[in-house]
Order: sequence, then structure tokens, then C-alpha cells
Amino acid sequence: YRKCLAFLKEIRNYSLIIFGIFLCFAVIGFAFPLFFKKEILEFIEKTALAFDGLDAYQTIGKIFLNNIAVGFFSIVLGIFFGIFSLLMPIINGYIIGFVSDLSVHKEGIFVLWRLLPHGIFEIPAIIMSSGIGLKIGMDILMNRGNFKKNVKESLRFFIFVIFPLIFIA
Repeated sequence: YRKCLAFLKEIRNYSLIIFGIFLCFAVIGFAFPLFFKKEILEFIEKTALAFDGLDAYQTIGKIFLNNIAVGFFSIVLGIFFGIFSLLMPIINGYIIGFVSDLSVHKEGIFVLWRLLPHGIFEIPAIIMSSGIGLKIGMDILMNRGNFKKNVKESLRFFIFVIFPLIFIA
């Protein structure tokens, strides 16, 4: 865990950039839910149908595996100069803001408290995953750092930090 803490310090600025992007797009999705309305509603409907007929354990398992995949691919796809790692907070932030706006209009502002227990662990895990992907992408782009070392540290961090956070969520 000491190595994970040291790696967290390495990715801190990248994760802060990702968090800033996420927050900006969450605010845009909440305050100005004008873009991609039809596509997002279709996506939500399709996602809901994928859970139709599943019991609670199957639902939890499916969400868990999806979040693990998102976190993992946010890191791995960082090799493409961090582009995919930047897209994750844009898309997820906007969708969370958009859905939050719909929920608030339907059930009131206090409905957002339901997100807190879940989001307090999952969102930081995904933000850190995207931060790692951005770091990998920038290191490749700037031709700095040891790629093999970055991959090793990223996998260690994923196993000992990201995975448990998503499991708790």
C-alpha cells in the first residue's frame, strides 16, 4: 500500500484534471440538459432492459463487472494518448448530471442523497482510473517515464485501490 500511496501522489494532478472535467460536465448535464436528450434516454432504457428479470445479486454482480471493466479500460486505453481517459469523465459527468436533473424534477432535490453512498466510492475509483490512463497517455505523448514501470504500478493500484473501492460501492 505504500507503493500505491506513492503512485497516488504521481497521478494526483491527472486525477484532479479528470475530476474537474467530470464536475464541469455534470454541472452542464444538470443545468443545461439540452444535448443528446433522445440518445441518453434511449441508452437509459436499453440499460434498464439489460437488468430486467435479474435478482438483486445478479444486478449487483452486473453493475460490479461493468464498473470494473470501465475502470480497467480507462487505464488500458490511456495508451492512445489519454484520449479515451478524457472521454470517460465527459460522458459519465454529462449523463450523471442529466439523470440527476430528471430525478430532481420528478422527485425533488433530496433524491440526490441516494447517489451519495454509491457514488462516494465508485466515482473516485473511476476518476483515479481515468487519471492513470491520462498519465500513461501523457507519458507516451511526451516520451517520458518507463512504460513497463507505469503498467506495473497501474495494475498494482487497480488491484489494491480501484477494485476494493468498486467492490464497496
